[in-house]
Amino acid sequence: MSLFLFLISYMVKKDQIIKLAEQFLADSENYLIDVKVSSTNKIMVLIENDNHVSISDCIALSRHIEHSLDREQEDFELEVSSPGIDQPFKSIRQFKKYIGQEVDIKLRDGLKHQGKLVAANESAISIIASKEKRNKNIKNQPSGENPSMSFQMKDILETRLVIKLS
Repeated sequence: MSLFLFLISYMVKKDQIIKLAEQFLADSENYLIDVKVSSTNKIMVLIENDNHVSISDCIALSRHIEHSLDREQEDFELEVSSPGIDQPFKSIRQFKKYIGQEVDIKLRDGLKHQGKLVAANESAISIIASKEKRNKNIKNQPSGENPSMSFQMKDILETRLVIKLS
C-alpha cells in the first residue's frame, strides 16, 4: 500500500465529523456551521445558536466527537467553537439571526454594499442601504431616502456583521 493510500484510509473524514455533529446537535438549539479537516487531522467544528453558544455546549460536542472516533486508528486534534462575530456568514440561519443588524456584503462581481439586513431566505437577502455607504451606481433615488436592495445568494461572495465600537 502506498503512503498516500495509507494516509487517506486513516485520515479523519469530514463527512464522518459532520454526521456525528449533526446527530448530536439535532435535539438542541445549536446547529452546525462548518467543519474543516486539515491534512494533518486538525478538526475544526463551528457551531452556532440563535442566542449564544456556551462553552459547555462546545465541550459536550467535543467529547461526543472524541468518544466516537478511535485514536488508535486516527490521531487528531479537535477544536469546537462558535464563529467569531467577525467571521462571514455560512448559513441561512445566521442571516436570519442578524435581521435588523448592519451587514457588509461583497458580491462575486467585486461590488460592496452595506446596510441593514431586513430579509433573508434560501435564495436571496434584502438590505436597506446605509446612506454613507450607498453604491454610487444607484441613480434616481430621492435624496434622504435609502434604497432597499436585494441580492441573490448565488451572487454573494461574503456577508459579515458590521462591528461598531462605541
